[in-house]
Amino acid sequence: MRPPVPAAVHACFPQQPPELIRELVAVAHFDLERVRRLVTIRPSLTRSAWDWGFGDWETPLGAASHTGNHEIARFLISRGARPTIFSAAMLGQVEVVRAFVEAAPAIRAHSGPHGISLLAHARAGGGPARAVIDYLESFDDVEDRPDPARPDATDRATILGVYAFGAGERDRFEVLERQGGLAIRRDGHPARPLYRLGVSGFHPAGAAHVHIAFDVDHAGTTRLSIHEGEVVFTARRVPGPGVTDH
Repeated sequence: MRPPVPAAVHACFPQQPPELIRELVAVAHFDLERVRRLVTIRPSLTRSAWDWGFGDWETPLGAASHTGNHEIARFLISRGARPTIFSAAMLGQVEVVRAFVEAAPAIRAHSGPHGISLLAHARAGGGPARAVIDYLESFDDVEDRPDPARPDATDRATILGVYAFGAGERDRFEVLERQGGLAIRRDGHPARPLYRLGVSGFHPAGAAHVHIAFDVDHAGTTRLSIHEGEVVFTARRVPGPGVTDH
């Protein structure tokens, strides 16, 4: 008998295929059956994470936790996903949440994927998480997720549009209106909602450490700058169509 023909080896092997990681994180928001299928194919994907942009990392368990999907969260944990304070809050595990907070009090102000607060995770858990909600609401510094930036007339005239940072077709960002708010995206990547950062600029969802600013030069051209620690990235607004989602 001939030996079986091996399947084609993925270009990234032995790392996990990024397209499977992205799919699992996406479907972990809502589709238990697809989650089961993907985890059956690649069990270690339960511990994977996907960067939606600017360091907005999300795990499959993180996705299930902020959407209040008890079944998916419990299934992932049973298959090796690492529990977090956010999953514990959604699942109503008040003693676990209390232990986290007593060990590291600042953790109650930490946010999960997309900048979603710990309290919002508990509220997503519904009735079973009532004790966690009550516990977190006893602190003055625990807040819900802020609303995304809403565009005004100045934003529409000054910052909406396409920004180029190189000569290539994909060397562009676009600032656009998305679901009633402002968002930024690069060609081939998902749009990221923007939040006001004081009066000086914005930060993208799930990345409060990133500062996005706009200024107009002497020629009337708007310049976009993205600051992350020591990294400063600049691009200039140019005429042309928007970037493309893939």
